[in-house]
Amino acid sequence: MKRHLLYAGLLWIILTAIGEYAAFNAKFFTAGAAAEAVIVDDAFRLLMLLGTPVFTFVLAGLVYSVLAFRARSESIEDGPPIRSSRTVTWLWLVITSGLAIFIFFNPGVKGLNELNANPNADLVVQVQARKWAWKLTYPEYNVTIEDASELVLPVNRRVKFEITSADVIHAFWVPAFRMKIDAMPGQTNVLYITPNQLSASSQNDFNLRVQCAELCGTGHARMRAQVRVVEQSEFEAWLAGQ
Repeated sequence: MKRHLLYAGLLWIILTAIGEYAAFNAKFFTAGAAAEAVIVDDAFRLLMLLGTPVFTFVLAGLVYSVLAFRARSESIEDGPPIRSSRTVTWLWLVITSGLAIFIFFNPGVKGLNELNANPNADLVVQVQARKWAWKLTYPEYNVTIEDASELVLPVNRRVKFEITSADVIHAFWVPAFRMKIDAMPGQTNVLYITPNQLSASSQNDFNLRVQCAELCGTGHARMRAQVRVVEQSEFEAWLAGQ
């Protein structure tokens, strides 16, 4: 039995090393374009690093069991019973419970506090979703854009999005910003985003566009608006042109 545990343990170590290397070095994400994207990406990678040993532990046990204890003949009789170890059971419970508590606080509570640390905004954008378009309002500048095909934002300015819906549940999502929230009728949800990368308007850049992430009807796929992040002076000139 000790021999089996040793071999299974070695397999677990090898699989964990491979998994941790992949989790640390793999390019999981498209390019981020907001300060919040860094927080979200770091949280995702940390969860991958913490979850890999748990996954490979189960995988190593399954793989080794298939290889070492598979039927050697065509016999259909059950193999000898294997009794569980109370020590292993409690050890598994303690380790996984500790891991769950840890990730609840980091990146859970810690990440949420970082995302919501600054309630002050340099700009407010009111977003109203409806079938199947976005209505954008810049209340400080008295600018409203119906059926917006473009969302223009100043770079390095903290933006407060006030998001609601005129009909059914939609979802406001820009992949490069990582942040996503539902747009619900009769309710205003708030999202803070700080764009930190300049961009040009491009209809082909799926990473930098507002997309509805909630299946909302037959026009769901068309419900998008390109995002353009510009310097403050260009942003003010764009507003003046509206």
